Amino acid sequence: MNRRKLIFSLSKFAVVAFVLGLVFSSCVPQKKILYLQNPEMQGDSSVNYVNNRVFDYTVQPGDNLYVRVVSSDEKTAKLFNLSGYTTYTATTNSSGNASIYLNGFTVSDQGYIDFPLAGKIDVKDMTLEQVQGRLQDVINVYLKETIVFVKLGVFNLTVLGEVVRPGQYQIYQSDINIFQAISLAGNLTDFAKKDHVKIIRQTQNGSQIIEVNLLEADILSSPLYYLKPNDVIVVDPLPMKQFGFTSFPYSTVISITTLALTLINFFTK
Repeated sequence: MNRRKLIFSLSKFAVVAFVLGLVFSSCVPQKKILYLQNPEMQGDSSVNYVNNRVFDYTVQPGDNLYVRVVSSDEKTAKLFNLSGYTTYTATTNSSGNASIYLNGFTVSDQGYIDFPLAGKIDVKDMTLEQVQGRLQDVINVYLKETIVFVKLGVFNLTVLGEVVRPGQYQIYQSDINIFQAISLAGNLTDFAKKDHVKIIRQTQNGSQIIEVNLLEADILSSPLYYLKPNDVIVVDPLPMKQFGFTSFPYSTVISITTLALTLINFFTK
């Protein structure tokens, strides 16, 4: 084998090795894409995940509360019901509903709501059940045979990072899990780092960052599976995003490889 043939053979080997390396290093592996991976599940088998969730959310400044007073004395009950707040529907809507915010009771920076006739009522760090009990006591002073309903007027969530539609979403239901929240944002991208999804959660002392792994099915039994109002979900990209791709561009690589081999053949003649 003469020198030119040796150089040509080595050059072809280098091109093929480069292409193979590109294929195996640039595509996102399936194990980093699939949700809820569980090696115990095979065929038609099933696994149950118990989630003893606790609705322990406490009201914080800036929250919007829906309060509805029902009484046989409708005329007097209207004094406690803000205008326009006739019904409450628990539907999901990312566009929001201004009437719910404008006609609800917003918790002040000091943690109170300005309730008709009763004035300022402190509700900070109370559960919705506790707020309902306190307002029921207040209403009983003015009305008999009444029922007070209290709900969160707006359940705010923010989803950022490697999702199709990042942004803030307003949920009109009592609870939502992390997969439902992600679906609102159009799902995670293939470059999402699913095993280290961050949840930024408000606490009494500030903010807390929690990490969850969406690749493992154990998330279904975690207390972090259900989100809390004002949670922020942050999804980081995989390190390979800067040079990787989800579907391999075979036609482009074949064209480049053919061109490279042609040039090598031309210059080694």
